[in-house]
Formats: sequence, structure tokens, C-alpha cells
Amino acid sequence: MCGICGFLVRGESFPAGELEPTVSRMADTLRHRGPDSAGTWIDAEAGIALGHRRLAIVDLTPDGAQPMVSSCGRFVLAFNGEIYNFRELRSDLEAEGVRFRGRSDTEVLLEAIACWGTAEALRRANGMLAFAAWDRRGRVLTLARDRVGKKPLYWGRFGDAIVFGSELKALRAHPRFRAEIDRDALAHLVQYSYVPAPASIFREVRKLEPGTWLEIPAEPRAALPAPGVFWSVREVAERGQAQRFGGDEAEAEAALHDLLADAVERRMISDVPLGALLSGGIDSSTVVALMQARSTTPVRTFAIGFREQAFDEAAHARAVASHLGTDHTELTLTPRDALDVIPRLPALYDEPFADTSQIPTFLVSRMAREHVTVALSGDGGDELFAGYRRYFRCLERWRWLARVPAGLRAGAARWLEGAAAAGWTAGAPGAFGRLGRVAEQLGAVSLEDLFVRASARCPDASRFVLGSPCPDGLLHSPQRWPRLTEPLERMMVLDLAGSLPEDILTKVDRASMGVSLEVRCPILDHRVVELAWRLPPALKARAGVSKWLLRRVLERYVPRELFERPKMGFGIPLAAWLRGPLRDWAEALLDPRRLRQAGYLEADAVRQVWSQHLAGWRDHRLLLWNLLSFQAWCDEIT
Repeated sequence: MCGICGFLVRGESFPAGELEPTVSRMADTLRHRGPDSAGTWIDAEAGIALGHRRLAIVDLTPDGAQPMVSSCGRFVLAFNGEIYNFRELRSDLEAEGVRFRGRSDTEVLLEAIACWGTAEALRRANGMLAFAAWDRRGRVLTLARDRVGKKPLYWGRFGDAIVFGSELKALRAHPRFRAEIDRDALAHLVQYSYVPAPASIFREVRKLEPGTWLEIPAEPRAALPAPGVFWSVREVAERGQAQRFGGDEAEAEAALHDLLADAVERRMISDVPLGALLSGGIDSSTVVALMQARSTTPVRTFAIGFREQAFDEAAHARAVASHLGTDHTELTLTPRDALDVIPRLPALYDEPFADTSQIPTFLVSRMAREHVTVALSGDGGDELFAGYRRYFRCLERWRWLARVPAGLRAGAARWLEGAAAAGWTAGAPGAFGRLGRVAEQLGAVSLEDLFVRASARCPDASRFVLGSPCPDGLLHSPQRWPRLTEPLERMMVLDLAGSLPEDILTKVDRASMGVSLEVRCPILDHRVVELAWRLPPALKARAGVSKWLLRRVLERYVPRELFERPKMGFGIPLAAWLRGPLRDWAEALLDPRRLRQAGYLEADAVRQVWSQHLAGWRDHRLLLWNLLSFQAWCDEIT
């Protein structure tokens, strides 16, 4: 796992002597992603500079150093990620006459690009990745990102220079970078807690979308082609619907078990200490169970707990670890532990980001890094096997709402919204505050619309963001949604394509790489994803029980009583903290004079939700966290 960066100067003057110092400065900003070594590769005549920071995982020798030049000398690669089937690919390449110098998966990926071309190499690789490959003969820079968006890659065009990196801080170190905030991206952050690809918080910077690659010609002023697509959630979902799994329940269970077991075993390949993050829930418990079954020694597992009972999962993780016989480490967090992380979040996440579980995710990553360099996690189980409660809440609500004429629902929504606003002004009881949330969902015109509203932190971001009509992104683009008939899957696919890469995987990547820990996600092996979408919904959820088939797999290893419990979020008691230990910090960031001077947020609207939250009239913790995260981030970059 590593950090990559670089730039291509296309025709404009850039001092040849500044190429290496500039890319070195860019790479230095990513030291946390690769503390083991640094490397650069420069071609001054072509105007190309590649930078790399290395976290050595496989082949710890200098043979794995980057940027790496192919054996034919044509291609140069800066790579971030892991290729889990690199041994098979290496055998295929050796059969075609390729000779290798070292044992790294980086060299395998590089020689696959040289031998088969970028598109075929991407299709054949099983892994998480982001890379930049320079074709010295064709004079083309190729950027690529893995199928589900596990690894990040930002790129921007400043003049005729293309600048890229694993994180925004690398781009900001380039002298031509311009920091103009994209207000539409800010609106999406306020409404949903993250900025979706291909946008970034800066107007001139883009994120490469998952499952795509972009070829950038070196010719001055040459047009940039649209990214190529080698894998898409939409195609996988539609193909899964058309080609359902043909076996019975026992055969489906066996297929899922065997595929997950293979995915786990591949992700246990490491030349450095390896462990797992264990919450005690179904997803992480399944991963750990499969790991322990394939390990000759106790697997290192890590969990954190909270003193607040409603947020504490440590006892569940401890019970699973004890049953499986893992070498378990547990840390109970105090409010002070979590509060001390908050000042670090803007620099850690680099782009404004507001998932409240970012704090415990960072803390468990930091604890794990004291013992291991690689950790497996259970991310992806909720999105693939219907683990979120909101899916079933929306299904139930839509069954009732669909019976009421749309016009009547819309009128009732307006009335309730007005009643809630009047209730606040008149000092009505807190029950009136909940009318606003009811009104937001009552006006939904479809199940998907209801799901989008239920996923939002506020119904209308333009109320808070000055100069933006509405947020953009997948959730607001029905033409991009797969054509699916099953109601449950129509919601699940929006999470798999949207909040999974932009929220969940972003959170895990920044938190773990911030402490130089590599996190691997077996459930998000693309073969598991494709199998999950072939399974009929009845194997994912049945009689109100989510993750039905995944539970069957776990029950092979862990007694049901150890994991049959209501789902808990990996969160913090934020609502109470904002009224208590975080109040002064929040008051300063949301000061109306400060907001008006900056000119991004509507001060009166922000003040109203802050006042309502402090009064206990309505719980606005998630919306407030979005606003506070942006304000804290602004302080960091200015």
C-alpha cells in the first residue's frame, strides 16, 4: 500500500530543474501512506514526473521499489494497492516469455500492462488499486482506479498541466494548483456527508470514478477522452438480475462460503504482520472466522469499545474472539480519546468529510497499527446482503405511502413542514420538531425518492449553501440508476455505487492510511460482489432477517447466539457531545459573523438548526457534523 502522485506538463514551460523537487514535495505530503521509502522518476524532455511513497507489504527488497520501469523499458508505473491474484498472473506472463526480477505484485501489474495493454490488465487483475502508468513510446499517461473504489485517485488540469495524487494534499503542493471551492460539491457534502466522484471539493479537481481508467495524451492542448470503463456496478446489478443463481439454498451457501474463503485466503498473503478489525458483527466475524480456519496460529484481532452502553460493541467482539481462539486486543475509549482526534480530522481526511464513525475507525486503526501492518475488515457486507435497517424501514413506509394519492401526500407534507416551522417559532414542545422529518419523507414520489430522502441529512442543501441550486451526484441522477425490478435491490445498488465508495471506503482508507495501516476487504472481492448480485433477494433478507445467507456461512464457525443481535452503528454519542464537551468548539465554527465573512454558508439557517439542536427540539447532529466538518476543513486549508 502506498501513495502516488505526479504531473504531466503538456507544452507549457516548466523549468526542467524543478520537476524533481516539485514531485518530491508532492510525495512528501503522502509520507503517512508510505513511510518505508520514497522514489521519483523524471523525464524532463517529456515533461513527466512520477512520485511514490512506499508501505512495503509484499517483497520488502529494493526489487519492489517504485516508480518501476517495465522489463521492455517502455512503461513506468506508480502503483497504490494490492493485486491478490498476482501469482496466477505472473504464471500466465511467464508462459508468454516475461522474466521477472523480484516477487512484488507491482512488477506483475506493470508487466501485465506491457504485455496485454491497460484494459486487459485491469480486467484480469483482482485487487484494490490506483495507479499512474507512463507510456514512453506512445507518450500517454494513464490513470486507473479499482472496481469498487477502494483506493482514491484525484486529478486536476491547471492550464495545460495535469496533476494527480492519492490525496488532495499532494495536488495542493504543486505550484500551479488553484483552490476554488465547488459550491455544488459543498451542497452534496451538506446533504449527504461526502463529496461524490467525479467531483471534488475544488472546482478544477476531479476524482477518477471506480472501475475506470483515463488516458491523457502528452500533446499540447490535446483533448482529454472520456474515461474508459472496465467494470461497473450498473452492469453487474443488471446482469445479476438477468442471470440469477440457479442452485438451491444449500448450493448458494456453499458457493458463497467457498468464494469468501478464497477471497480471505488471498488477502492473507503478506510479508509483514497481519490481523483483523473485529466488531463482533456478522461481517467482521465471518472474515475473522475464515481467517482463523486458514491460519496455523491465532489471528490478531482488534476491537474498541465505549463507556456509553448504546455505542459499545466490545463485549460482542470479545465473545466471538474467545470462541474462535484469536489473539484479541481491546481498547475502551473515553470521550477524551475521541475528542482529541477531532482537531486532526481535516488534515487526515484532506477533503471535507463527515461520517461520524470516522473517529472510532481512526482509533481502532491506530491501535491495530501498533501490532500489525495489514488488517482485514468486514466492509461491504451491508451493501451486498441488505444489512442496513433503512432498507426495510423504507419498504414498509412506501407500502403505506403508495396507497395515498401523490397530491394528497404533497399537500400533507407542506402542511406538516409549516406546522414544524411555526412550532419552533412559537416555542412548541419537541414533538413538533419531529414533524419536519416526517414531512421530508411524506412527499416522496417513488421508493427510490423515499430512500434518497431518508439517506439525506437535510431535505434541501440550497437552504444552507450560498450560490448552489442543489447537490449533484448519483442519488439525483435517475438516468444512471440500473433498471431493476426488485424493490430491495433498487435501494441497495444506490449504496453500492454511491455511499460505499464515497463514504465507507473513503473513511476506511483515510483513517487507516493516516497511521500507515493497510486494510483489505475480502467481502468486496469483485467475484463476491458479482455472486451476491446473482442471488435472489430472498437469500439476502427473509422474514425480517437481513444477511440471511451470510449468517448461514458464519454459523458454520460461530454459534448463532454470539451474533444474533440488533445491528449497532460504529458511531459516537455526537448529539450529547455537541451539547456538552464540543459545544464551545462548535459555537466558534458556527459563529454567524464568521459564516457571513466566509460567504459559503447561510448564517441564519445554520444558526437555526444549531439552536434547535441545543434546545433538544430536534436532533440535527448529522447535519451539524456536515457543517462543522466543512468549517473545520476551511480553517485547515487557509
